[in-house]
Parts: sequence; structure tokens; C-alpha cells
Amino acid sequence: MDFVLLYIVVALGLSTVLNLLLKRLGVSQIIGYILTGTIIVYAFDLREYGSSAMLGHIGDFGVVFLMFTIGLEVSLSKMNSMKAEIFFNGFLQVSLTAIFIFLVSYYYFGLPAVPAIIVALAIALSSTAVVLSYLKSSKEINNPYGQRAMGILIFQDIAVIPILIFLGFLTSKGDQSVAFILRDTFISAVLVLGLLFIIGKRVMTWLLHFSARSEVDELFMSSVLFIVVSAGLLASFMGFTYSLGAFVAGMIIAETKYHHKVESDIAPFKDILLGTFFIVVGMKIDIVFFIKHIDIIITTFILVFISKTAITYVIMRITSSHTRSLKTALALSQVGEFSFVIFAVASVGGLLEKELESLFILVVIFSMIVTPFFISKINRFVSYISNYQYLGLDTSAFVTRKDHVILCGYSITGKFAAKYLDEIDAPYVIIDNNPKHVQEALKDGKEAYLGDMSKLSLLEALQAESSAAVIVTLDNIEKKRAICEAILNHTKNINLIVKISSLEDKENLADLKITSIIDDKLEIGRMLVERMMTCQLR
Repeated sequence: MDFVLLYIVVALGLSTVLNLLLKRLGVSQIIGYILTGTIIVYAFDLREYGSSAMLGHIGDFGVVFLMFTIGLEVSLSKMNSMKAEIFFNGFLQVSLTAIFIFLVSYYYFGLPAVPAIIVALAIALSSTAVVLSYLKSSKEINNPYGQRAMGILIFQDIAVIPILIFLGFLTSKGDQSVAFILRDTFISAVLVLGLLFIIGKRVMTWLLHFSARSEVDELFMSSVLFIVVSAGLLASFMGFTYSLGAFVAGMIIAETKYHHKVESDIAPFKDILLGTFFIVVGMKIDIVFFIKHIDIIITTFILVFISKTAITYVIMRITSSHTRSLKTALALSQVGEFSFVIFAVASVGGLLEKELESLFILVVIFSMIVTPFFISKINRFVSYISNYQYLGLDTSAFVTRKDHVILCGYSITGKFAAKYLDEIDAPYVIIDNNPKHVQEALKDGKEAYLGDMSKLSLLEALQAESSAAVIVTLDNIEKKRAICEAILNHTKNINLIVKISSLEDKENLADLKITSIIDDKLEIGRMLVERMMTCQLR
């Protein structure tokens, strides 16, 4: 027990120091966690624990909580609107990539059929942990390319289930028919979704309602943890992945009024457990084997990178522009964490040689190490080669700014607001999460950025607490409320002016301490009467 505590303390201290140093260099903290795992393993000679099932399960819960937070941003209505991104793009990406990798592995590299199939299925998957954690932290998950990447990653997580079923069928040596396995899987899926959406939704809403009313943060947090872990365990018990159950639970909570509070409260747990996941990944690195086969590993990674990027780009071009397709393809060019599971199951079942498993595990780890270095440069890279104007926010421009107006939204109302701000010569900046609106603002000569004003990091970057006012002109009431809540939680001393279009909007915002709510219909009616009063009688 004392040694376990020593390992934990050393891992915490080492990861903190490494990440502080890497942050100064602008390097992702993912690298720090992976290096921590590798150093701990070799410093304390713990190489036999690198493949520990218990450590693997603990690390997996980092991905579980990440998928839960993704579910919070993907309500049922949004999931329905993302059918093309998830099922069309996702299916084509996984299937075409797997087919291409199989053909190359089987015919060009001469791998036997079964190992070639396993390698193809594993390489077809990308890293949910790396890509989605970056997209969330950078707020690009709400951008068009971020939405497309997220849709494909969601399908990949779903695709893990039939892949594992297929591997189980290969290792069962024909004990069960494919029809029998598919029937059991379908029944399990119906049971899981039924329990979560029918019974689970009522239990979750009830639990969050009463824990929130208690005004005890610990009770609310424990309720959220109970929901996430329970949903993950239920899915696992029925033969699915932990993360899929957590994702569905997040989707259910996204339909309630608690989803913003849940997302902010769960963030520290998600980040700590995600760090644990990458530490476990680092523990799998065999330095001697890596050095001995470094040329093969790097060459394989380059081939995988080029192949996945090219295939995903071609698929995305069916429905998307060149720039969005290229950014999505580059973001999904690495190999993901679920590949570890596929290789482990195949190795235990005798479908994959140990040396081949070790080689491809190192290819996966190498791709996950390299990805954080280039994924943050995707926008600028695409801008450079495609003559495309990057709409990201340059936070350095706001370090000393104060008494400026933040105009949220540049649709019709936002454009008129900007016109009147120009007339009074007031300094202002436009923020919109619609790239089309941002492009229009830039074309009109305005200072405009792409972003989601409901995110704390963006409010801090914009120096919202030092602004003269924030004007919200959006029409979507859910997004409008989320922005208002985020602003008022960030700073109470702020002039917040919000446009509404209906009595329902007004009632929805009634509990918030908004400085001024402007009803567009009421204002039009008042102006009509004022104009009538100034008319000369004939």
C-alpha cells in the first residue's frame, strides 16, 4: 500500500512539473502525462503493470467522462440534425479506411488475412481522447469542421461494438452463429437505450433536481458522478463500452436545465481521469523495442497519416468545402485509444502475434504523441496552403483592452447594432459562432471572431469583465440563456443587454439579473406610436 501511494505521489508531482514546463513551451499537456507514465514505469521497474487490466479500466474512465461531456453538447435534437455527420460520413470513413488498410496490409505487406483485418479495423479509428479534448479546450468543437470531426468520432465509438463482436466471433471458432450474436447485441442495445431513456431519464432528472435544491455542491457533484459511472457500468454489463453509456447519459442531461452546471462541475474530474488515461498509455511504451524498430514505426505512422487524411478528405468533399474537408481529415489522421482494446482482444484470442501487437501499439502511441503538436496548427496550415482566412481569436489583442462593447451575433439585428455603434464611435468587437456571419462582418471591415460566448475561456480572452457592455442579439433562446448565465457567472458587474422576440423568451430569462431586456415587438410598437404622435394632422 505504501508503495502504491509513493507511485501516485511521484506521478502527480512529476506530471505537474512536466506540464508546467511544457506549457511554457506551448506543448500539449497530453505529452506530459504520457512522459510521466513512461518515466514511472522505468524508474520503479513497473513494466509488467503497463498491461494491467485494472489500470486500463481506471484510465478508460478518463475517456468515459470526456464522452459524457460531449453528450452534454449533443442533445437528441442536435443528434438528429447531425445524422449525416455521424452515420453517413462516419460509416464511409471507417469502412473505406479499413478496406484500404486491409488491401495494403494483405497484398503489399503480405500479412495473413485475419491479422490484416484486425490491423485495418484498429487503424480506421481515430483518437477521441486527443481530438475531442483539443476541440473542447480550443472551442472549435462548435465550428463546422469541429462538428464534422465530432460526428465521425461518435460513429467510431459506436463502431467499436460491432468490431469487438466480430473479434469475439473469430475467437469463438464458430461456437455461435453471426445471426445469434447480432440478435443478442440488438436486444442488449434496446435494453440499454430503453433503461437509460425511459427509466434513467426520470431518475437523472429527479436526482439532479433535488440535489440542486439542497444547495450543497457536494451532493450535486456526487449525483453527477453516480449518473456517469452507473450509465457506463450498465452499458458495459450489456456488452458495450463504458464511454457509450456515459455519452447517452450526457445526451439525456443535455435536455434538462442542469446541463451547463453539470458540464462545469464535471470538468475537473474529466481532466484528472483523462490525465490518468494518458499516463497508462505512457506505461505501455517499450523504449528498447521502440528504438530497435524506430524506422518501421515512423514509416508506418507516416503511411497511416497520409492514407487516413486522403481518404477522409475525399469522403468529406462529398458534402463539405475544401477547407472544412482538409481540416477534418487532418484532425482525424491519427490512430485512437480503442485500438489498444482491439489489439489486446485479438492477442488474447491468438489472432495476432505478440511482436506485431507491440509494433502497432507503439505506432498508436507515437501517433497520439505527435498529434497534439500539429492539431493546434491545423487552421493556420490550411489557411497557408488554401488562401483561407482563419477566423480564430487572437487573445493577445485583448490583454489591455477595456470599456469596449462585445456584440454577440451578426445577423440582421446585430448588423443594425453595429451600424449604430459606428455612428457613436464606440469601440466594439463582434463574436459569432456562425462562420458565415463572421465572414460577412470581416468583409464589412469589422473586427469579428468565431467563438461561443457561453464558454468561460472566451469570456476571459475577451476581457468581458472590463467591457462597457455585452449586447446579445441571438434568436436561439437556449444559446441566449447559456451565454447570459456564463456572463453573469463570470462577472456580476456588467451591463448585459439582451434582445428577445417573445413572451416565452422573457419568461425563460426572468430569473437572471440582466441589465436590460429589449423586446423587439414592444419597441416597434412604441416607435410606431411615437411616429404617429409627431405626424402633422392634415
